[in-house]
Amino acid sequence: MKKIAIALIAPTLLLTGTAQADTLLGIYAGGQVWDTETTGNFGSGSGNQSFAFADDKQSSFYVALEHPIPLVPNIKIRENELMAQGSVMLSQDFTYNGEGYTAGTTLGSTIDLSHTDITLYYELFDNDLLSFDFGITGKKVDGLLAVRDAQSENRLESDGWIPTGYAQLRVGIPTTPLTVYGIANAVSIDDSSIRDVEAGIEYRLVENLAIDLNLQLGYRDVTIELDDLDNIDSDLQFKGPYLGLEIHF
Repeated sequence: MKKIAIALIAPTLLLTGTAQADTLLGIYAGGQVWDTETTGNFGSGSGNQSFAFADDKQSSFYVALEHPIPLVPNIKIRENELMAQGSVMLSQDFTYNGEGYTAGTTLGSTIDLSHTDITLYYELFDNDLLSFDFGITGKKVDGLLAVRDAQSENRLESDGWIPTGYAQLRVGIPTTPLTVYGIANAVSIDDSSIRDVEAGIEYRLVENLAIDLNLQLGYRDVTIELDDLDNIDSDLQFKGPYLGLEIHF
């Protein structure tokens, strides 16, 4: 994962000279419960193996600070749980991280790609009907992809920063307490790519001068395609609906 980070350091610096449109100091905090379906495969050096992953619930929490200081970006920090457990009976021989497994062996798998997003962004528009944010996100990942048989577990771990482009679009529906929105983080380098996109609708439960409280219902899709990155190959997708709550001071 460090290879992606090194390749994108220079382009991300280009965003730091753009002004923002925010005129009020605001703090946002929120959390989501995500009902996740995981599909795909991963491997190391000699082909990928698909696993039957169990559906699971993941959580995500964030806090953001928006301010009126020109040229200084707003900041958002988000903790993302991203884990899955799977199993398979091998139909053919499989080699993972230098260790061979023969056809007919039952393997279990553990994926833990939980990570922290640190986003620096600017507001191009900011009003009740339309807002658009853009910037960069650094994903701090301490990743684990492991397989196990009856005797032992075979682990591959990787850590590092992955920079991605960031954008958020929000459109208010006139005369209603509803807002539709979309958020995207994405990067593609050579044959490796990471996409984290979500879309949803938000209902304003409370809206006054002191506090806003919003209920969110959306769908999130995280796709991780790695091509020999730190000796890891993968084509994994985590997707499903989520329910969230956001508070704005």
